[in-house]
Amino acid sequence: MSTPTPRRAPAGAAVLREDVTEAIRAAVFEELAAVGFARMSIEGIARRAGVGKTAVYRRWKSKLALVLDLVGAVAAQGLPAPATGSLEGDVRALLTVASHALRHPIASQVIPELLVEAARQPEIAEPVRTALLDGLDGKEGVVAQIVREAVARGELPEGTDPARALDLLVGPLYWRLVVARTELPKGYVDELTRAAVAGLRTLSP
Repeated sequence: MSTPTPRRAPAGAAVLREDVTEAIRAAVFEELAAVGFARMSIEGIARRAGVGKTAVYRRWKSKLALVLDLVGAVAAQGLPAPATGSLEGDVRALLTVASHALRHPIASQVIPELLVEAARQPEIAEPVRTALLDGLDGKEGVVAQIVREAVARGELPEGTDPARALDLLVGPLYWRLVVARTELPKGYVDELTRAAVAGLRTLSP
């Protein structure tokens, strides 16, 4: 009985090499740091990554799609759900990680420009929002988990709205680090934690 000949991949089927994908992602960070989102180009990214433009377009259809994917990946990896056993501990852990995440070049350089693009192009507003809030917002987001567990422990009233909690928790950090671009004073995260926990307890269900 003869040994079957291994089947070959169909002609033209592209195999996306992970090392090339990672080289492109690294090039995006370098290009963003050098020229910003508005002046960034697929050509520049490809040149930095040492690949052709086709390699980039096989993975992402535009620079906006590329950056949205990158923002979503950073957001998802950067904000793990805390599990300290108390509302104050969870809030402090979230704010500590969020304060570091908002100092990331993706946040400081790209988020404001993405919001401008979303205002100019309403059709991309939802993808931008999804990328920016990935892992934070929604029923399975970090903030909803913090609220659910605090309610279960009796630290927050039943029916506390996670969306309003998200505004209360992350809004001040976003304002200081992304909009005003000022450093956080010493002890700011602890002060914000205490204020946010007090505020959460007064939210009307």
